[in-house]
Amino acid sequence: MAAIDARATVTSEAVLDVALTLFAQRGYHGTALSQIAEELGIRTPSLYNHMRSKHELLYTIVDRTTAGVLDDFTKATAGLTDPVERLRAATLAYAGRHASHRREALVVNRDTACLDEPHRTEMQDRRRAHEHALRQVIIEGKNTGVFAVDSPALASFAIREMCVSIARWYREDGPLDTEQVARQYTQFALQIAGYPGT
Repeated sequence: MAAIDARATVTSEAVLDVALTLFAQRGYHGTALSQIAEELGIRTPSLYNHMRSKHELLYTIVDRTTAGVLDDFTKATAGLTDPVERLRAATLAYAGRHASHRREALVVNRDTACLDEPHRTEMQDRRRAHEHALRQVIIEGKNTGVFAVDSPALASFAIREMCVSIARWYREDGPLDTEQVARQYTQFALQIAGYPGT
């Protein structure tokens, strides 16, 4: 009876949400469709009313997340011309996302390589687009003399990896809220870029 009631309330978004939680906890390959179904209180074949495959669930998660990262960057830096303000805004958005969307960050940064082609390359290209956009901000700052850093590429990688790590340690019930963490990380980013004002 419980399975019938659950089946009546299960939606595609509910399936995706449970898959996201389990992928974050166990990894894509460590999660079976039967485990997703069990969490939802339905039989495994019923999942196919809401998805085509486990791979489709992973692709949807990675697609939404990587698109969101690029959208965050675009919105955060729109209208800003000062490289310092652009880097500050971009890092604030990126660090904040890794604190507020921890499950998505864990899955994307660990399991994107599990995607089949051409989806894997498509998603990796999107992630590279974000890295290149961030790097360009640092290059502009170096060219105008506001950043003193030997390698904008290394600085960009360091800032991104620093922000990515937030998803692994941040806890909502910890001493710092999402905004406090993100603001501190913007200061770290400016230091990495060699901004003398930090």
